Amino acid sequence: MDLMVFMDLMVFMVLMDLMVLMALMVLMDLLALMDLMDLLALMDLMALMDLMDLMVLVALMDLLALMDPGPVSSSALVFQDINKRLSLPADIRLPDGYLEKFNVIGPSLFEQPISRRLHRVSLSEIGFGKLETYIKLDKLGEGTYATVYKGRSKLTDNLVALKEIRLEHEEGAPCTAIREVSLLKDLKHANIVTLHDIIHTQKSLTLVFEYLDKDLKQYLDDCGNLINVHNVKLFLFQLLRGLSYCHRRKVLHRDLKPQNLLINERGELKLADFGLARAKSIPTKTYSNEVVTLWYRPPDILLGSTDYSTHIDMWGVGCIFYEMVTGRPLFPGSTVEEELHFIFKLLGTPTEHTWPGISSNEEFVAYNYPQYRADKLSNHTPRLSSEGVDLLSKFLQFEGKKRVSAEESMSHCYFGNLGRRVKTLPDTTSIFTALRVSGPRSSLPHAAPTPPPRRRARIRSYLCVV
Repeated sequence: MDLMVFMDLMVFMVLMDLMVLMALMVLMDLLALMDLMDLLALMDLMALMDLMDLMVLVALMDLLALMDPGPVSSSALVFQDINKRLSLPADIRLPDGYLEKFNVIGPSLFEQPISRRLHRVSLSEIGFGKLETYIKLDKLGEGTYATVYKGRSKLTDNLVALKEIRLEHEEGAPCTAIREVSLLKDLKHANIVTLHDIIHTQKSLTLVFEYLDKDLKQYLDDCGNLINVHNVKLFLFQLLRGLSYCHRRKVLHRDLKPQNLLINERGELKLADFGLARAKSIPTKTYSNEVVTLWYRPPDILLGSTDYSTHIDMWGVGCIFYEMVTGRPLFPGSTVEEELHFIFKLLGTPTEHTWPGISSNEEFVAYNYPQYRADKLSNHTPRLSSEGVDLLSKFLQFEGKKRVSAEESMSHCYFGNLGRRVKTLPDTTSIFTALRVSGPRSSLPHAAPTPPPRRRARIRSYLCVV
């Protein structure tokens, strides 16, 4: 099948829908320039062009699978190519006779070319992209668009999280799914959840993630809402480390909250749920202000600002920091007006001196808030050191440009006792490999010394015992 036939089929498929057709023409031009176009590259393109028609996407890939212009890579590069998009487990099991079918053993493994069609078939034969490769165990949660299951991979026998996104009813579901996949495939970091596989069926799109035991909200609940201050420091540093990595790549998370921070047995914290995240390519670009869960939404966004950058995430970091220290949410408003009221009551009602330009904000003027005086954060965080209070105050700045960045935060004196090495580790290395860092301690206040942690399945358990 050549490109002209492919384009004719596209015209027929969209039934002369002009806008979609124009977009497909752009895709065809790009296909002529790019020798290899895979699923996730198409997702990126469609996300950039705001074309989230999953059926068109699936049709494109079905047709691309039939196109066979010639050799593209060796069988060894099959793994290298897919690993650029998805992070595969190191202990993956290959089917019996898998490599022998290509007649490539030893050094020739890197020399034997395979066709694009065989490239796709080979991945399928291993088990990627197939729902039967994974066993559903328990339902972990359910939302408007997706249901998350605990599962097990037949390829590795490891636990996985299966995020099953329904496609048949809501148009918004494919949009968030494509955005999440297109971003996660490029984010490889020890403090960002790993995407292992993508499975598409007629009714659902399933994302296969590494499995982590609980989220930060569950961890707080298990610890009686009182996390040891040492643990707070480790969790906050890991959050900042993952966020700094995202921000360096101009990716905003936009939905930070305890439920989106996952924690495993060793106490490693990982950013998850990038469904609202987006790549930030132009600092002055206008975005929708309907993106962040209310309790963790910064005041500038609450007041209608659509001109924001990485600093949108830093306010949420401050709110989560406070919640870990105190065990309660900082600003639990049920409406925008109430949320702003909580903020101003603690930090003081803003003035032209504390927030230049605020007096000309129509929404702020319309609310007509009382003139509150700022309270000391230390009065509300007795368990936090003076260094911790200082860092917290740097997160909770009215103006986004005044909030400390994730990168700068990691060098704050609050983290001084973690040592220097933890701040220079490779992106994919856990902070617990640093010599001066130990795992989270018991979260019970004034807890007696605990015996050395037991080994369980050769994984050191760092979680608190309540």
